[in-house]
Amino acid sequence: MAQGLPTDVRAVLERGAVIPALPLALDAARRLDERRQRALCRYYLTAGAGGIAVGVHTTQFAIRDPRHGLFGPLLELVAEEFDRAACLGPHVRIGGVCGPTAQAVAEAKLLREYGYHAGLLSLAGTGLEPDEMLEHCQTVSEVIPLVGFYLQRAVGGPNLPYRFWREFAEIEGVVAIKIAPFDRYKTMDVVRAVAASGRADIALYTGNDDNIVLDLVTPYRFLVGRRHVERRIVGGLLGHWAVWTRRAVELLATCHSIADKGTSLSPEFLRFAVTVTDTNAAFFDAANGFKGCIAGLHEVLRRQGLLEGIWLLDPDETLGPGQGLEIDRVYRAYPRLNDDQFVELHRDEWLSG
Repeated sequence: MAQGLPTDVRAVLERGAVIPALPLALDAARRLDERRQRALCRYYLTAGAGGIAVGVHTTQFAIRDPRHGLFGPLLELVAEEFDRAACLGPHVRIGGVCGPTAQAVAEAKLLREYGYHAGLLSLAGTGLEPDEMLEHCQTVSEVIPLVGFYLQRAVGGPNLPYRFWREFAEIEGVVAIKIAPFDRYKTMDVVRAVAASGRADIALYTGNDDNIVLDLVTPYRFLVGRRHVERRIVGGLLGHWAVWTRRAVELLATCHSIADKGTSLSPEFLRFAVTVTDTNAAFFDAANGFKGCIAGLHEVLRRQGLLEGIWLLDPDETLGPGQGLEIDRVYRAYPRLNDDQFVELHRDEWLSG
């Protein structure tokens, strides 16, 4: 069994944190822009994020391709930046883990080598049946603690029933689950399964980009045996929170306050939830089937001066038709949602040294 999470890191994860999914900073030649990559890490740390997720979809899975060879170097670079920020308190370091079992185990070992706390385990594209997936998960959990990942069907994720998640919750090394099926029924399958397992130590995180705010304030209550068990989604591991991150930290604090006090949701708060979904639609290119979902985040960071351009490893991957205009629109419509002033105040500092 892999060594568990440090106590202080587990406390951050279980309380709930903003965990941005890290974008990959490239120069015009599509090579790693180390200065701007470090600046992004410093942005998230200064903004108050509780962790980072590296080597996930937002980072581009192609970093693993030998032609690019960026998986290990990126893990090392981010680890260095978070080591330097140790004085800011504990942060949850999560790395993406994907592929067949041999690849996933090798990636998990690399994460441990660079001091990461957990692996976000992608089950998309493995070609495994649910029972085989559980064996796969158990094997990887013996190397590093796991954050399960229910990826939405819209981008190729598997359909995993309640039974799968009920058995997944029995794996001792599972520390959290990111739920991103874009489907309330499927979301409830996961939450109900964790509630039924009795595992209060499994933290639930949202990746439902179309329902971020309401996910964070919704109490899920289920009858387990003869008693009711209530669980909440406590934080987010999101590409969306890789931009306007300072505002995301403020949002999560508000949601935690609502949950702690049992405060009723005001019409103003519900309207606010809609604005976040609307900005997500622009950033993730919902109008074009999410084809510009990574490029849209890069565009926001470019406008803030954190990235030089929106170059991705795949030269054919860019903004979707009309996506730039949609980003213009949400900037105009919801000026209080951006953190441009915060970025401008610190940007030169982050980009230096």
